[in-house]
Amino acid sequence: MIEVRLPQYGMGMADGTITAWRKSEGDAVTEGEILCDVEAAKAVVEVEAPASGVLRRILAKEGENVPVNSLIAEMEPT
Repeated sequence: MIEVRLPQYGMGMADGTITAWRKSEGDAVTEGEILCDVEAAKAVVEVEAPASGVLRRILAKEGENVPVNSLIAEMEPT
């Protein structure tokens, strides 16, 4: 299983809010493809797929605020 965690985009970033998922559970994704948008420190950043695979579970819902390095999704490698 491939873990997708909320990365830290700056030294002061402690958490972020998932604003939109661009992929749904069951979607095939390629490494580097945008999975979701996150608002952090008044800027919206994009979370990329760490590897190619299938998005199996979304663990952080849209509108949810999560700490940096939290598990937000799981992928299955292809």
